[in-house]
Amino acid sequence: MTTITTIPVALTIAGSDPSGGAGIQADLKTFTAFGVYGTSVITALTAQNTRGVKGVEVVSAAFVKAQLSAVMTDVRINAIKTGMLANAELITAIQRALMSAPQLPLVLDPVMVATGGQSLLAADGVDALRRQLIPRATLVTPNIPEAARLLGVEAASSVEQMIAQAHALRQLGCRAVLLKGGHGQGAIATDILLIGDTVTKLEKPRVDTANTHGTGCTLSAAIAALLAVGEPLDAACRRAKDYVWQALESASHQSILREAGTTPASNRPGLTSNGPVDHLYGIRRHPLPA
Repeated sequence: MTTITTIPVALTIAGSDPSGGAGIQADLKTFTAFGVYGTSVITALTAQNTRGVKGVEVVSAAFVKAQLSAVMTDVRINAIKTGMLANAELITAIQRALMSAPQLPLVLDPVMVATGGQSLLAADGVDALRRQLIPRATLVTPNIPEAARLLGVEAASSVEQMIAQAHALRQLGCRAVLLKGGHGQGAIATDILLIGDTVTKLEKPRVDTANTHGTGCTLSAAIAALLAVGEPLDAACRRAKDYVWQALESASHQSILREAGTTPASNRPGLTSNGPVDHLYGIRRHPLPA
């Protein structure tokens, strides 16, 4: 008699990045790295690369709803993450669709602005996130500028301010907050994890690399993948941070860029590329047998 194995499944609801470093593509690579089957709903098509976003085509709310229905009525989802949601209309459609699965963990990455400064969320979308999706979220994973915009305050400039803003974000209704410290200063990158009233500082040395494209997408996808396999939330956040750190460290020694050579992008005059993190570093270090 054949035994059927149940495979953990994660769903990403996000925009597409044709250069492969962020968005849907980064999420699916990350799910794969954790042995999780990846499904996806695309909210927007972007024309972007490691130098920035050149254009965006937002998918209609009706078609996003159709994608969600197609996946969720057929595939057994274990965890969900969201990335670029573009506008309030899409957020409303997604929130309504998720009402049919209130038990599923939801990791909400409030993608608002691309690394190059291009807006990825319309003004009406910020309030929609606050009112409709954050209260549904298991975990919200803003960086420092995103947390400030969600709260309508100045960006945190200290760990103490980050902790205060994490508490303020949790008051919006989510179960937990992971406020990322990558935009902070100093040799140590400190993230603030707030679960209930318990604050944990997740610290790692900063990696000196220009290959940081997709770090936020990758972190939230890693957490969702670990929740899909049954990890507790605090352990999932710790393991995901470790994974992203290793992906950054590995990426610091490699390049996909046409002009790459051997010089880091941050030191090449006139070139402001941010290459991708190395999502599959584990596979490279432990290759599959021939």
